[in-house]
Amino acid sequence: MPDVLRLPTADGGWIGYQPRGGFAYPKQAPPPRSRIPYAAVHVVADPWADTTPISPAAIDWEATLAFRHHIWSYGLGVAEAMDTAQRGMGLDWATCRELIRRTVAEARACGGRVVCGAQTDHLEPGSARTLRDIEAAYEEQCEFIEGCGAQVVLMASRELARIARRPEDYLRVYDRVLSQLQRPALIHWLGEVFDPQLRGYWGYEDLDKAMEVCLEVIRHHAHRIEGIKLSLLDQRREVEMRSRLPRSVHMFTGDDFDYPATIKGDGDRYSDALLGAFDAIAPAASAALLALDAGDEGEFERILAPTLPLARHIFSTPTFYYKTGIVFLAYLNGHQRHFKMVGGLESARSTVHLARIFLLADQAGLLQDPELAVERMRLVLRLAGADEVAHLPA
Repeated sequence: MPDVLRLPTADGGWIGYQPRGGFAYPKQAPPPRSRIPYAAVHVVADPWADTTPISPAAIDWEATLAFRHHIWSYGLGVAEAMDTAQRGMGLDWATCRELIRRTVAEARACGGRVVCGAQTDHLEPGSARTLRDIEAAYEEQCEFIEGCGAQVVLMASRELARIARRPEDYLRVYDRVLSQLQRPALIHWLGEVFDPQLRGYWGYEDLDKAMEVCLEVIRHHAHRIEGIKLSLLDQRREVEMRSRLPRSVHMFTGDDFDYPATIKGDGDRYSDALLGAFDAIAPAASAALLALDAGDEGEFERILAPTLPLARHIFSTPTFYYKTGIVFLAYLNGHQRHFKMVGGLESARSTVHLARIFLLADQAGLLQDPELAVERMRLVLRLAGADEVAHLPA
């Protein structure tokens, strides 16, 4: 049993915490059958690259690809080059190209499922002048992804949000881009809680009106769309939108606050999953979905219940910094040798925030090697100046 830790708290105090220890899940698992699950995955930065926050991203390719194999080993799909991979927060398109190329090749070799994000982020911010500029940028990225043999996730575009003046502008852009794809795509509606620059997407700040525009796109192109990933952290709207989708179109929940309810569903309506939270809780997500396959909804809920406090903490306000918590948990679990991120984003969350991630992950049985996790938590505390306090008995 690991030693007692002294962990800092949000009120400026300290608590003595005895880690429970013990990993609660199998080391691998088959793919679930009753739901389509994707984990939006992070990238591992190269800690020895000579970079600055505005330099092109430097990636530790071996560790990054090994993590994708970890996700596939639990039967989950990989959603590549999405916002969890710091798209729009340090990961540039040139690096995305190489990331997508390598991940798709690895997926093909091991039979893993993969989808890849396309948007317009190779345009310089503020450079798009016309909707045709946006369309051409989407087309370039989609062509590359499909050329690699992968399925496209059509992500929201900051440049489109900047220059669009009415809902019809969104209808035009999505109509042109979707009509040129070789295989059905996923649409990703990322809300402003994840990216403030996407405020007013689909032509309205009112989310109910915005939903109508998005639904119009989906109905018009239902044969070209496999599903929509909704990232609004709004269960009511997800359930409503899900009920209005064409039967052939899947709802992929992006609700990192309430995924058990949306995945379980209501009657014959349920959500599949494309979640950043699944990067952190892959073993639990896999076990829960296999329980659902077996028709055991109680076990499904029992497994996921202790993961919810962890996910809600990781995705707490400001939500767009959730990537820091995702990477920190990967560090605690030995998936990378260091706690460094592209663009220095490891500094985006406090030591107090990180300490609570450790505690909640332990309580959810998600620390794969508790002694290693404790050792690494101690290192983080020491770097924050807690050399003496962290070793005091409870």
